[in-house]
Amino acid sequence: MKHRHFILHKPHGYLSQFIYEKKRPKKKLGELFDFPEGTMAIGRLDEDSEGLLLLTTDGIMSEIVRSKTIEKEYYAQVDGLITSEAIEKLKSGVEIGFKGIRYTTKPCESHKIDSLPEFIGEGRRIRDERHGPTSWVSITLTEGKFRQVRKMTAAVGFPTLRLVRVRVGTINLYNLKAGEVLEVLDFFEQMN
Repeated sequence: MKHRHFILHKPHGYLSQFIYEKKRPKKKLGELFDFPEGTMAIGRLDEDSEGLLLLTTDGIMSEIVRSKTIEKEYYAQVDGLITSEAIEKLKSGVEIGFKGIRYTTKPCESHKIDSLPEFIGEGRRIRDERHGPTSWVSITLTEGKFRQVRKMTAAVGFPTLRLVRVRVGTINLYNLKAGEVLEVLDFFEQMN
């Protein structure tokens, strides 16, 4: 069987899964595109997060991409004007809660973003401007604890309001708009 691979710009409000059997209905990936049977998301973006999601029918490739050697870059819109001091703390690692224990994140890359690329789009309205300014920060990780980026920005005093994954390895959103899907022959070779 020939495996198939997809790049998706996951919109806000969708789960990173195809099946959800709890009481309240949720939007799922299968509503965005007619993916082949056996397609799985590589990693996850929570319902409130947006951006790059890789999908494949090849479980072995899923393990490779989720490894700690592949970088994942996120753009986070945070509450307030993020400071250089906060960015330095993000870079060196901050303490967050994970599964009921304290965990110090690994050193990472981080910098302030002054202008967003067009493919980020306006997204959903976060809040009214009367509630104060916001700013954007890039955070590049090789680990992926549950809601890690959100916990990291909160730990340095700048809670995340909007979170967009823009890159996994060398694969980026390719100017896909929210909800768009691109089928590719083999994106995994690009990551090595």
